Amino acid sequence: MKRKPVPTATSVVVPKEIMEQAKLIVFADRPVRLGKCEVCGSECAPNSTENLCWVCRRLKISAWRDSDHQVPAQE
Repeated sequence: MKRKPVPTATSVVVPKEIMEQAKLIVFADRPVRLGKCEVCGSECAPNSTENLCWVCRRLKISAWRDSDHQVPAQE
């Protein structure tokens, strides 16, 4: 069985110009969010209006949902 040829650093499959154009097209569609999460400091979720990452946002939603299901204490 023959071995596959090992690619070298000089062998280029895609020219650099085409790679740069592709990167620009891919990253142009993304909204630019440079904000940090107020709780943990990671990158903000794109649909978060309160500057939370997706994990902290999900925990907040879950906490709201849990507090809505609690039965008020009887006096």
